[in-house]
Amino acid sequence: MPYTLTGRNVLVTAGSRGLGAVICEKFAAEGANVLINYHTNSAAAQQLAERLEKTYAVRCLIAQADTLVAADNDRLVHATVEGLGGLDIIIANAGWTRFTRPGDIYDMSHDEWNKCWAANVMSHLQLMQTAQPVLSKNPDGGVYIATSSIAGIATSGSSMAYSVSKAAGLHLMKHFAFTFGPEIRVNAVLPGLLLTDWGRKFSDDVIDALKERAALRHETYLDDCADAYVTLAKNTSATGQQLTIDAGLVMGHLPTPKI
Repeated sequence: MPYTLTGRNVLVTAGSRGLGAVICEKFAAEGANVLINYHTNSAAAQQLAERLEKTYAVRCLIAQADTLVAADNDRLVHATVEGLGGLDIIIANAGWTRFTRPGDIYDMSHDEWNKCWAANVMSHLQLMQTAQPVLSKNPDGGVYIATSSIAGIATSGSSMAYSVSKAAGLHLMKHFAFTFGPEIRVNAVLPGLLLTDWGRKFSDDVIDALKERAALRHETYLDDCADAYVTLAKNTSATGQQLTIDAGLVMGHLPTPKI
């Protein structure tokens, strides 16, 4: 059956900037109400919320939370239910990494490995533990979509810890899909190189090399990537799936170039 987004209540973690902000706009354009989570930049979140409300005549709220903290993930779910009057869709877009030397197993501390695990795996578990009873009650089915990365299916990316934890997050997503179907559809989007503020921290040489390796010879466009979340939210036959949007970069499972 068709799953329309008009009037749905959507929680987007890390939604104030970059890919998250474009995702918020895509869902608002479909008529969905959005709770925009931010970590530190309240001004960006508030400006986005006000613009979306004015442009699309939907409700947009903001909520500060650190998704590395279990209690904050719990609070985000409750804030969405209380603020918007319900919760139908979670876009779990938050994550964490830092740039390390490729192949250097000593370049990231144990604490940083644990931070990657908290951000890229445990945050999903914590969100689902709180949201599952709410999403399962939706008569049309709840939706959970995780932002992963092509680093989760290839030995590439900003750090080894990021790649490994994103791979674990994908397996957790599949467990969610199997455990909570048919009440909740659970999928992941795997972006390639996105030229957000974060993506532009790669050197120009690395960015050019990654574009050249991609089958389409360009980066992953933000609009194209954000559209994938809307498509998955609407698709009532997809669950447990990894949707790669990367301009054909990962087909050869190539590592990040060492430049």
